[in-house]
Amino acid sequence: MHPGSSRCFPKHPLRSPPKSQPMTPFLNPTRIYVDADACPVKDEIYRVAARHGLPVSVVAGNFIRVPQDPMIERVAAGSGMDAADDWIAERAGKGDIVVTSDIPLASRCVKAGAEVIAPNGKPFTEQSIGMTLAVRNLMTDLRSSGEVTGGPKSFAPRDRSAFLSALDQTIRRIQRQRAEPSAQKQS
Repeated sequence: MHPGSSRCFPKHPLRSPPKSQPMTPFLNPTRIYVDADACPVKDEIYRVAARHGLPVSVVAGNFIRVPQDPMIERVAAGSGMDAADDWIAERAGKGDIVVTSDIPLASRCVKAGAEVIAPNGKPFTEQSIGMTLAVRNLMTDLRSSGEVTGGPKSFAPRDRSAFLSALDQTIRRIQRQRAEPSAQKQS
């Protein structure tokens, strides 16, 4: 702590000390839940969350390294089948964002009202999740019967860019939606 200072902020390259922000009527801010085991955009999530002042829960089956930041929570959900998915699905809801490429988890979170984005920037919505889940199940059935179906496309730099744009747009949309009711009350 510096002499004369009443607070000590940890030094972290992804996060600056919090700035004074206006009081908000929302007790539960938007939280970003990250299905972290195979997530290629964790660093991007940390940067965008820090810029918007949002908490992040990084959820994996076991220990995973995360930056030392009070806004980033590391969760080791356990090694059980779908333990990380279950942990996220039990907590994510309206106003939250889930980052995952796991289609069954995306389906559960969309049904709970969360915004869900794949690491390539593709949003999972109420309109798209049914067909996406059906195609995933069909491909699983084909693979189990011996068909060679190929795998997902490899992650490309444009996917990272699309993800950053989708995450930022989603955060701004949620913030606008939350601001509208309070603006109407003041009118």
